[in-house]
Amino acid sequence: MRIVALFLFVLLGFAAPTLAADCNAPAAAGVDWQRCYMDGRGFIGDTLTGSRLRETSFQRSDLSGANLVRVDGYRVRFVSARMRGAKLDDGQFSDADFTKADLAGASLVRSDLRRARFFNASLRGADLTGARTQGAEMLGADLSGALWTDGVRRCAEGSLGQCN
Repeated sequence: MRIVALFLFVLLGFAAPTLAADCNAPAAAGVDWQRCYMDGRGFIGDTLTGSRLRETSFQRSDLSGANLVRVDGYRVRFVSARMRGAKLDDGQFSDADFTKADLAGASLVRSDLRRARFFNASLRGADLTGARTQGAEMLGADLSGALWTDGVRRCAEGSLGQCN
């Protein structure tokens, strides 16, 4: 019995406290919104540089012109989000969902987009220079005028699902 009590004391007494995300914090650089629901909200032009957005939902939100540089956005959901001209450079967006998102003119330079979903998304004129796209699903994605990952190739008008 003493061994069990000692084990529980050690487990509960010395466990590092977990810090909960502050889903009510205002938009700012470095904000921790992990596993929050930000659906349908406006973040136009907001600076979220270096923020933690893991598994957060931004469904139907407006992030046009937002600064999302160096964001930790693993498994973040931008389904049907408006992100025209947003800056997502050097971000971690593996397994993220950009289904039907409008990323026209967005910058995704050196972003980790592995296994991300871009079903029917608009990437018209987006900059994908240096982005890692292995396993990314782009079925129906409009890549017209996008600068491809090599930083040289410009996708032709009408490029759907792949850069032509």
